[in-house]
Amino acid sequence: METTEIKQRYGIVGSDTMLDQAIQRAAMVAPTRLSVLIVGENGSGKEAFPQIVHAFSQRKHEAYVSVNCGAIPEGTIDSELFGHVKGAFTGALSDRKGYFEEANGGTIFLDEIGELPLATQAKLLRVLEAGEYMRVGSSGVLKTDVRVVAATNVDLDRAVREGRFREDLFYRLNGVTIRIPPLRQRKDDIGVLFHKFTNDFADKNRMPAVRLTPEASEMLRRYEWPGNVRQLKNVAEQVTVLAQSRTVDAAELSLYMPQATPAINTLPQIDGSHQQALNTDRELLYKILFDMRRDVTDLKKLVMEMLANGGTISQENTQIIERLYPEGGALVPTISSEQLRLQPSEAESVGLRQASDATFVDAEVREAEREQETLSIPDNERELIRRALEKYAGRRRQAAAELGISERTLYRKIRDYNLDEVGMK
Repeated sequence: METTEIKQRYGIVGSDTMLDQAIQRAAMVAPTRLSVLIVGENGSGKEAFPQIVHAFSQRKHEAYVSVNCGAIPEGTIDSELFGHVKGAFTGALSDRKGYFEEANGGTIFLDEIGELPLATQAKLLRVLEAGEYMRVGSSGVLKTDVRVVAATNVDLDRAVREGRFREDLFYRLNGVTIRIPPLRQRKDDIGVLFHKFTNDFADKNRMPAVRLTPEASEMLRRYEWPGNVRQLKNVAEQVTVLAQSRTVDAAELSLYMPQATPAINTLPQIDGSHQQALNTDRELLYKILFDMRRDVTDLKKLVMEMLANGGTISQENTQIIERLYPEGGALVPTISSEQLRLQPSEAESVGLRQASDATFVDAEVREAEREQETLSIPDNERELIRRALEKYAGRRRQAAAELGISERTLYRKIRDYNLDEVGMK
């Protein structure tokens, strides 16, 4: 099958040479029995490549099992991968098959392989070398025949040198390496991807699509995109929903993009697990800052409307107040929500006369902006996580996807912010 057909089949967008080479490499290695290691940064689109390897292999009619190793707690990872027997631990009420048993005869994709504990790495090595494993709590040896495709955003060479990843396992996994280029190295694909994401999102939500001015397109191209394709998609969807005009210029686009571009090549060297935490925390921080910037913009809009209309707010924009202040708080420190709905004559009686009090309102707006801008980042992060958990009724996989972070990072932050019961019924 030609590279173009593979792209169409798996929804891969772009014409970058390095991307095409990665696709061709996946298709070429697929018919063999070699293990495959896929290397790429978070959000770069690694998930399509193990599917290509499986679809073009002799195992294509057998099971395909995808496992996110970074989302499974260390205490249960062995049970998830290899299964357990009844009574192996508290809560093990019956025998349970593991992913390797479910995937027997087919392909298993181990995402975030660099997050595996060392003890589990030794068991995985035995599977790769001899096709043998044992369920947790059992001494019986089971056999499996699986094709292993692994992916990582961690520098495994460095992890091996630092003793965090077994060297023998690294060489067993690294039969063939497929490197996925980061988005900053695919400059010509950025505009095409943005166009696809905005059109898809607009069609899905039955709203007009947006287009960018040449200056805005150049802004997209110059940006480094530390969150890669995932971050670009997040920005595209926000622009589609929130842009005031369907033609977006550079000034408006900047409202949805972090103002400071990280210097990718000058970051201090840190270990793989910390780098992953930094990347996911950065993505979550971007989302918080986007929301804060939008709230300040809406606040300005509301106050300007109030000044223009003699103290009244339209019914349409009262919905913004409800979003900004769900607890029923005031729009600005000394103006109540009841006062905002007063008719002009009544507004004058409570001190909202447009001409005489414009300076007062402007001062209050500036104070509200300063308060918004100085909010504690941890408080905003906690609130964002709480809302996601409530939205999905405590289902953490969906909440993590909404936030653009891994389940492991979400579990850690739930523990840090004491949100274990949020969304649970």
